[in-house]
Amino acid sequence: MMRKTTTAALGAAAILALGLAGCTQGAPAESAGAGSSESGKVAEASAPAPAPFDQDGVKIAIVQQSGQGDYFQQYLNGTRQQADALGVELSVFDAQGDNATQATQLDQAIASGVSGIIVRHGLPDTLCAGVNKAIDAGIVVAVYDVEIQQCAPESVQTQQSDALMASLVLDQMAKDIGTDAQVGYVNYDGIAPLDRRDVVWQQYVKDQGWDQKFKTGNFTNSSATDSAPMVTAAVQANAEITAIYSPYDEFAKGTLTGLDQVPGTEDILVYGADISTADIELMTAEGSRWTATGATDPNAIGAAVMRTLALQMAGELEKSTVEFPPVLVTQEMLREKKITNMDDLRAAQPELNISEVSGSDWIPVVSF
Repeated sequence: MMRKTTTAALGAAAILALGLAGCTQGAPAESAGAGSSESGKVAEASAPAPAPFDQDGVKIAIVQQSGQGDYFQQYLNGTRQQADALGVELSVFDAQGDNATQATQLDQAIASGVSGIIVRHGLPDTLCAGVNKAIDAGIVVAVYDVEIQQCAPESVQTQQSDALMASLVLDQMAKDIGTDAQVGYVNYDGIAPLDRRDVVWQQYVKDQGWDQKFKTGNFTNSSATDSAPMVTAAVQANAEITAIYSPYDEFAKGTLTGLDQVPGTEDILVYGADISTADIELMTAEGSRWTATGATDPNAIGAAVMRTLALQMAGELEKSTVEFPPVLVTQEMLREKKITNMDDLRAAQPELNISEVSGSDWIPVVSF
């Protein structure tokens, strides 16, 4: 079976932009090298594939709001490797943080002749019309971390268990800092997973009697870089805080950089979300403030969402929402077990491997 991975570049400006960003998006599944292109293991299928996967030439697109950052690079890597194992042609549309561009690229994906589309992150206001247009055209759509089912009920919703992810970390934060503490918050409104984590945060602030001194942060194609000076300014104005919750690893990175610019903040603890080899290095570095994170393996999730789409395309998916459970990762555990990379972490916490999610005997499942 021919296996091919392609990247859609739309217009001269988009071609230039994708070329400049290519090093951050991970390499095709068949390539070796960068940490964002970790090679998964493929369990061969034990049964013949149903239509449309019993024929060559199945085309699928992923339309992503941004490919920048460790999490998104790993996610795309898992998506590519599972697409390759299924023998489908994958086109990648990367809006690089521009919501209007994502809507345009969704239209272009529909026009490109694909049978299935993964829509990854973005805003319902700019995506609902395109998702419904795709479904009306007979294209199967799976969305990841976009609250879209109210306006596009025939799409398949996939997401991390964000409430549990937040609770795992905030339980640890409450254990570490106690009640009635002064705290900071780095987050951004309007992004589905961040909004779900925010609901949990607000409840913990209330229940623990925490005094939230500031909320800052910006979700962009360079969230860590753009949020760092905002954190610096907020902390300079609120030096009495004892901890900061930053529920996205790019926000946590920006928080660490921002704190580094403020003398006397060495004891402020940082609690985050997501995990990568780069995040592990930051958490275990000498003097690191990053104390705990709630995490899934983005590689495994990218592969699982591709499998979910494939099951729906084959008419075999039995539910409209698929969630992926997170784990708690602490700095103490990483140091105690001498974990330095994602492979070490997977060995220590095998529940990160969600190869059983959206599996079937005809699917060659990629696991990490």
